[in-house]
Amino acid sequence: MSNTNNTQDSQSSQKSQDSQNSRSSNDQETARKRPSPMEVLRQARGQLAELTGMEAESVSSFEQTEEGWALEVEVLELERVPDTMSLMASYQVELDSDGQLTGYRRVRRYERGRSDARRSGGR
Repeated sequence: MSNTNNTQDSQSSQKSQDSQNSRSSNDQETARKRPSPMEVLRQARGQLAELTGMEAESVSSFEQTEEGWALEVEVLELERVPDTMSLMASYQVELDSDGQLTGYRRVRRYERGRSDARRSGGR
């Protein structure tokens, strides 16, 4: 009977070890598949350009969210001479955790040479 118990203990131990190895392997695969922040930025700029036909000039904000990533991307919408009169736009861009664009919207349009108006409250 003790031989049977030893065999069961051994099998149980092996299953536990296999389960831990499987979880560790899955965690490593997930970590490898998750894009780095720089990859997310590149993907966001490329996908937005493909959808809008306008090249992103810069990314003014970038943060990880529960759903994935949120960015604010500055885009040249209308080139004018002199350059300070060109029309720029800020787009809010949302990506899933894999870096795939899930939505975007224009949140602001402004002339390149203009700064934001002062907000009340000292901001």
